[in-house]
Amino acid sequence: MMADRSNTEDFGANSWLVEEMYERYCDEPESLSPAWRDFFSDYKPVGSPKTDPTGELVRPVTENFEIESQVGVKSAEKTVENVSQVKQAVTASGPAVAQTPDTKSPAIQTPLESVAPEPLRGVSAVIAANMQASLEVPTATSVRQVPAKLLEVNRKVINGYRGRSGESKISFTHLIGYAIVRAIADSAPGMKHVFSVDDQGKPQIQKFNHVNMGLAVDVDKGNGQRSLVVPVLRNADTLDFFGFLLSYEDIIRKVRANKLGLEDFKGANISLTNPGTIGTQQSVPRLMVGQGVIVGVGSIDYPAEFQASDERTLGRLGVSKVVTITSTYDHRIIQGAESGRFLKYVHELLIGEHNFYADVFSSLGVPYQAVQWREDSNSLDSEDALLEKQMQIATLIRVHRVRGHLIADLDPLHWRAPEMPRELDPATYGLTLWDLDREFLTGGVGGVNRSTLGELLGVLRDAYCRTIGVEYMHIHSTEEQRWIQERFEGHGVGEYIVDQRRVLERLNAAEAFERFLATKYVGTKRFGLEGAESLIPMLDVILSSSADNNMHSAVIGAMHRGRLNVLANIMNKDLEEIFEEFEDHIDPSSVQGSGDVKYHLGSVGVFASPKGGSLPIELSANPSHLETVGPIVLGMVRSAQDRIDPPLSYNVLPLLLHGDAAFAGQGIVAEAFAMSDTSGYRVGGTVHIIVNNQIGFTTSPQYARSSKYPSDVAKTVQAPIFHVNGDDPEACVRVANLAFEYRQRFHKDVVIDMICYRRHGHNEGDDPSYTQPLMYKAIAERRSVRKLYVETLVKRGDITLDQAEQALSDYQGKLQGALDAARAAKPAPIKVPPPPNPIGVVPHVETGVERSILDEIFNHLSAYPPDFTTHPKLVRQFALRAQLYNLQQDVDWATAEALAFGSLVIEGTPVRLMGEDARRGTFSQRHSTLVDYNNEQRWVPINTLPNGKARFWVYDSLLSEYAALGFEYGYAHSNADALVMWEAQFGDFVNGAQIVIDQYIVAAEDKWGQQNGLVLLLPHGY
Repeated sequence: MMADRSNTEDFGANSWLVEEMYERYCDEPESLSPAWRDFFSDYKPVGSPKTDPTGELVRPVTENFEIESQVGVKSAEKTVENVSQVKQAVTASGPAVAQTPDTKSPAIQTPLESVAPEPLRGVSAVIAANMQASLEVPTATSVRQVPAKLLEVNRKVINGYRGRSGESKISFTHLIGYAIVRAIADSAPGMKHVFSVDDQGKPQIQKFNHVNMGLAVDVDKGNGQRSLVVPVLRNADTLDFFGFLLSYEDIIRKVRANKLGLEDFKGANISLTNPGTIGTQQSVPRLMVGQGVIVGVGSIDYPAEFQASDERTLGRLGVSKVVTITSTYDHRIIQGAESGRFLKYVHELLIGEHNFYADVFSSLGVPYQAVQWREDSNSLDSEDALLEKQMQIATLIRVHRVRGHLIADLDPLHWRAPEMPRELDPATYGLTLWDLDREFLTGGVGGVNRSTLGELLGVLRDAYCRTIGVEYMHIHSTEEQRWIQERFEGHGVGEYIVDQRRVLERLNAAEAFERFLATKYVGTKRFGLEGAESLIPMLDVILSSSADNNMHSAVIGAMHRGRLNVLANIMNKDLEEIFEEFEDHIDPSSVQGSGDVKYHLGSVGVFASPKGGSLPIELSANPSHLETVGPIVLGMVRSAQDRIDPPLSYNVLPLLLHGDAAFAGQGIVAEAFAMSDTSGYRVGGTVHIIVNNQIGFTTSPQYARSSKYPSDVAKTVQAPIFHVNGDDPEACVRVANLAFEYRQRFHKDVVIDMICYRRHGHNEGDDPSYTQPLMYKAIAERRSVRKLYVETLVKRGDITLDQAEQALSDYQGKLQGALDAARAAKPAPIKVPPPPNPIGVVPHVETGVERSILDEIFNHLSAYPPDFTTHPKLVRQFALRAQLYNLQQDVDWATAEALAFGSLVIEGTPVRLMGEDARRGTFSQRHSTLVDYNNEQRWVPINTLPNGKARFWVYDSLLSEYAALGFEYGYAHSNADALVMWEAQFGDFVNGAQIVIDQYIVAAEDKWGQQNGLVLLLPHGY
């Protein structure tokens, strides 16, 4: 390759750099890349003699240049080739530039004192030559001033989103440069062509298929010296904005690291220069040979006549900053109209036309709609108009509180285009981007009484529209509403200090556990947590807060998804035991098919918080029937709370984990909510976490429910609902902490809807792409929660990558050690034990009670308090009951019940009776609770027995069998010493609770080794 002057023409404005690199090549060839060394191997530097094909020396061209009008200029092939030629050209062209009389100047007669002139050499000579050569290009310049308001606003939205993710900010130049490329590609393709001449010197146009944009970059060389390099961003018109941004930043990184290669300087057909970064308002740069247009971008500032005005005045007037963009083009091939149309299109793009900002937002994955350009509607002289806007501000604040969640960034997959509901669009209320700098009353939002609309929207969007969305305005209590507002609008959620290392540690554990099982037990069904790993740090925060607040205990009910992960990383179940279940080590107590699958099993453990607190925890066993475990857990919690002093301390935490499809689709969820604040079932609030992976087996949400969210059923009990993006673990732990605080403060249910995804099928052997191909393409491209969080922490400088990977490696080592131990422990051969002996006749159990005790109980049943007025009909009914007992030595069923319950209470055995209309009795027979005829005060005679040593609880249940029986099963499970009874109002009503009977009462002992003393009262001999 002969690297003479003809080879360097492709470098354009970078020709000086070739000379500088050549000097380095001569001094230190090894300091250059192989490509540069190959280029310089036969290079002839500028100013050295050239040879023709015969080997004869060729003298440099010395023909004088002519400075003409913008047409008729001599061919661009006559470029200046050495410093002497520059001098000749300047001298020769002097008269043509300016015809001045030959007069003697006083300065010449009296020379000024100066330093002797120095000749330009090397790089400086090349730059001078290039500038002189550019005079041959007949140029014209188009100028357009563009309002920069929308550019500023949308850039702020983008950078706010990227900043929260630890991403770098985008610059104005990124957006303007991309708009220039779009304008050429869409509207002015002729701007990317260049003038050239053929071998005979005849002019021609060289057309390019793509835009190769030269980026003028100022480089500080040290010692007060600066230089300009113009690396080339190739095929820019084929890129979306994200691709353009990556290519742009890659070039800048190379410049800063001095890593630009030979190819980075070749082939520019347009150039972009931005002297506005140093305050230049307008620039008409030189167009170099070999390019069709150079675009200059000026500073972004207010027009000169407004630059002394204060910001508030400018905001009221609706004055925008402007940016001046110039197009200096080769007039031989580009005409003024085409350049004007090009700048007009750039203008249109920068004010949001042609979906410019929408495309930018989409390519960057910004899950919001871009701000739109609209005309100002301000009326400075109309008080009514100002009042109208102020009223609309109040409406805008409320609608963000009510519906802000609709535009929150909740879906980690971002596979649906974001929408802007009309009620959340400020334009609906007559507010435009011009109002963003105007002040309004806020009603105290953000802790201030007045702020600009831009600041107010910033607070509201940060509160309700980021990776947390909250629904709470359906709550009737003003106190609860304000409590939530203070924590969101007052940045209370943000003030919670996240223990980042703890979150990362828990994510490491969650991901490593699933990856380990996926590697060691390929295809084995385990219902992995991949895609929803943030659940583990959420549970960790809730249980840590419970432990640190001296809670008595916690009971957890969980779905299949991630259950093994919860057992390992929350319940601290022995890892060897978990792996033994995968190794098919048979439990000796499980005979001929008894027992249950590993993801149905329960566990008991002690949770330790990072601060040293401890909390007894129990994970309830449950069958495949979805959501059945909910009321079971509530019953277990109520049973524990009834045994803790003081009463109603609600010191046991119920924590329920749900799948999204089951939460919306299973009626038992609504039944459990309905009982949550009734006296017989109240547990002081349950924390619900929906692991919302946006699919139910193969069923998409639009077929699985009739509401936007699976959590809508929780609104029936005015529970606040916190939606959170599962790929933002810090947001997840913030809402987890807030949910716990809400439960402790108001003793009500609270719901967290963690929106995530399911990386595999319903189980590990299922292929979900049959029914959700687009969703699973998006999932396949999604990095794991842990990786994304590590990336964020490293970008923010919170940890190093080595620290993150070391933590993961440590946990993987722990898993491997447990697996090795499990595989080393070979199970002993299992022998089927002989069948148990028949029970035969049950041994006689003495159940009789002394007559004196029965008399005491019977007499107390009618020993009303002095100020109690009994219903007149009951007076007669109780008189007949006394006659039967005293004279006939006989009792009816209801009296026998009361005597039995009373004797147990005297003996110290708690008694709980629950059923529909159980207190009076369906047939008006029981009357275990009497109601004052005048004031409806209630009196339970058995609870006032003088010698009573235990409590008698009797309640009317809600009109439910399924959840109601499940609750009583859970209650009896946790208190084996109590007599727990559930009464069906009519015998066949038990049919509604058949799942609890089949899966728990009948099968729990075989499946989970659980015994239960629950008594079913089924009238009519059913």
